[in-house]
Amino acid sequence: MDKPISYHASSETATLSVRPTPPGETATWKDFIALTKPGILRSNLIAAFAGFWVASHWELEYGKLILTLLGTMLIMASSCVFNNYFDRELDTKMDRTKDRVLPTGKLAPKIVLWYAVILGIIGLSVLFAFSGPLAGVFGIIGMLVYVVIYTLWLKRNSTWSTSVGAISGAMPPLIGYVAVSGSVDLGAILLFALLFLWQPPHFWALGIRRVEEYRAAGFPLLPVVKGIPRTKLQMIPYLVLLVPIPILMYMYNYTGIWFLVIGEALSLMWLFMALKGFRSQDNDAWAKKVFLFSINYLTISLIVMILDTVRL
Repeated sequence: MDKPISYHASSETATLSVRPTPPGETATWKDFIALTKPGILRSNLIAAFAGFWVASHWELEYGKLILTLLGTMLIMASSCVFNNYFDRELDTKMDRTKDRVLPTGKLAPKIVLWYAVILGIIGLSVLFAFSGPLAGVFGIIGMLVYVVIYTLWLKRNSTWSTSVGAISGAMPPLIGYVAVSGSVDLGAILLFALLFLWQPPHFWALGIRRVEEYRAAGFPLLPVVKGIPRTKLQMIPYLVLLVPIPILMYMYNYTGIWFLVIGEALSLMWLFMALKGFRSQDNDAWAKKVFLFSINYLTISLIVMILDTVRL
C-alpha cells in the first residue's frame, strides 16, 4: 500500500484514514489472536464455565463442558472479529484502537471478514451438535445482538448501545447453563441478570475516562451525549439491581453461604463507590477506581460462585 486510504463517513465531518503498513511488516498469528480480543474471551469463558458448573451441581460431563466452552469461545471470537471489521475506520480515531491490525493495514478487510465467518460457523456447529439446540439458539442471539444491533446500529446512533449490547455479553453463562439443564429456569435468569447488570456501569466507567476519545471518534456514548453527571446517575439502578442476586441464588439453593456473603459485600461496595462519585471532584480518578473494581467484582464473584455451588 503506497499511501493511506481516506474517505468521509456520512455521520462524521472529519476524514478517517487507514494508515499504511510499514515496509516489511506483515501480520502474524498473534495478530489473528488479537482480532478475537482475548481479554473479553477469558472473562466470558469463566462466565460460561460458571453457568455450566452451577447447572451441573458438581456432577460434570467433562466432554460436554469442553465442547460447550469451545463453541462459546469460537462464537465470541467471531463476534469480536466482526466488530473489528466493521469498526476498522472508526478505530483510527481512538488512541487505544488505532494500532489494531485493520487500522494499520496489516491485514486486508476481506481476510478478516472470512476469518469471522469461519469462526462463527464452526462455533455454532459445535454448540448445536454437542451442547443442545437451546445453547445454539442463544449463541445466535448473542452474535446477532453484538454484531448487528450493537456494532452496526446502536453503537453509531444511540446512547442505548451499552445497555442493549449487554444482552450479548450475558449470553455465555446462559449458554453454559442451558447446555446442562436444557431449559431456562430461575438459575439461568439470575446468571443472565448478573452479567447483564454488570456491563453498563463497568463500561460507562471506561467511557468517562475516555470521553474525549469517544467524542472525537463520533460514538454517541452516554457520557458524550448526556454528560458525566447523568452517566453517574444512570449507573445506580444497575448496581442496585445487582444487590439481590446473591441473596436469590442462596435462597433458591444455587449457591451457598460464601457467595451470599462475598457477593453481597462486593455488590454493596460497588454501589457505595458509585454513590461517592456524585461528590468526587476528579472524575478520571474516580472512574479508574470504579472500572478496576468492576473487573475484580466479576472475577471474584464468578470464582466464589463456582467454588460455592450447592451439591445436590
